[in-house]
Amino acid sequence: MRVYWLGRAEYRETWALQRSMVDAMERGELGPSLLLLEHPHVFTLGRRGTAEHVRWSEDERRRHGVDLVWCDRGGDVTYHGPGQLVGYGILDLPRLGLDIIGYIQRLQRSLIGYLGELGIPSVPLDGILTGVWVPGVNGGDPTRKLAAIGIRVHRGLTSHGFALNLTADLEIFNRGILPCGLDGHRATSVAEVGGRRLGVREAADAYLPHFAAALGLEPRWGDVAEIRALPAVEVGTGSSLPVL
Repeated sequence: MRVYWLGRAEYRETWALQRSMVDAMERGELGPSLLLLEHPHVFTLGRRGTAEHVRWSEDERRRHGVDLVWCDRGGDVTYHGPGQLVGYGILDLPRLGLDIIGYIQRLQRSLIGYLGELGIPSVPLDGILTGVWVPGVNGGDPTRKLAAIGIRVHRGLTSHGFALNLTADLEIFNRGILPCGLDGHRATSVAEVGGRRLGVREAADAYLPHFAAALGLEPRWGDVAEIRALPAVEVGTGSSLPVL
């Protein structure tokens, strides 16, 4: 598996890059790959997205420097921004012997393993509540979300992925949107639950072995120029997905 560190990368550009990579994989020109990065401030709405779950008006988003994009991943609305580790897997699920549920479970396992390494207990939740959650106080229900998962699978090939809050701005996350469209479930971060204040690149390096082990892949860092040279694919314009 080739792994590419993108640093801080604009959302639409990264989405287009994923589409180019999926096309290349479909042509047999690209093997299993993982993008690791962080985004500037952006709210994204997936295929189940509801505009009413964006609480801030266009003026409020502009004041806070937050973009808004409708995209083709699964799920509702979420936030990406500095201080958040984002991982996008470009994988052939049939070749890995997985379906979409199995892949999500492997992602959850990898994140829980990494958080355990940091001394932070976390759990998955059954049903529609994908992602990774912090157990509630005094044995209560898990109510704080540490990592979100939203993926796309097209002809067995994956794109999009997960976002783990390290030192992300939780005020934007919890006030600007209704995270994942779920009342009573707020976002939290590694820093807020008592973990170290981690840099995104530091976290990417430490998380990678957990992702690789969960998928049974051997990771090798790749040169970003390899994938930026792929034929470009336009996203977010000229389609049924509006960009607000």
